[in-house]
Amino acid sequence: MQGTVVAVCTSDRKGIRKRNVGEARLKADWGIEDDAHAANWHRQVSLLAMESIDKMRQKGLNVGPGSFAENLTTQDINLLALPIGSRVRVGSETELEITQHGKICHEHCAVYYAAGDCVMPREGIFARVLKEGRVKVGDAIEPVGDEE
Repeated sequence: MQGTVVAVCTSDRKGIRKRNVGEARLKADWGIEDDAHAANWHRQVSLLAMESIDKMRQKGLNVGPGSFAENLTTQDINLLALPIGSRVRVGSETELEITQHGKICHEHCAVYYAAGDCVMPREGIFARVLKEGRVKVGDAIEPVGDEE
């Protein structure tokens, strides 16, 4: 099960859409350098599938990569099938550990109001950075097996 990174997104504030910067450095136990969500916690990096964004487009929403404040937009990998605690390699260096599926939103943020809905609580996943490195659009994303 290998997918592709279609966007690498950051923002300088929480609760807003992120913009595709094309490439970024992921720091171990921190997240994406210069991203508002980076911190030493369990949700250092957020991932959302392009297929999930496409579902929102089919509902008539004007959304794309970064619209749901995700850091990495992926394609052709079933993110929700990755178990909590499993690891994925992004590009040639970076390794993430899946820490959470979905999230609870206690109040609607600017993303919800701008997009009209938010798929992140239902279909987004979160990870922490185990091995740092650079990640860019076009990089492969794939599960890391126990044999490595």
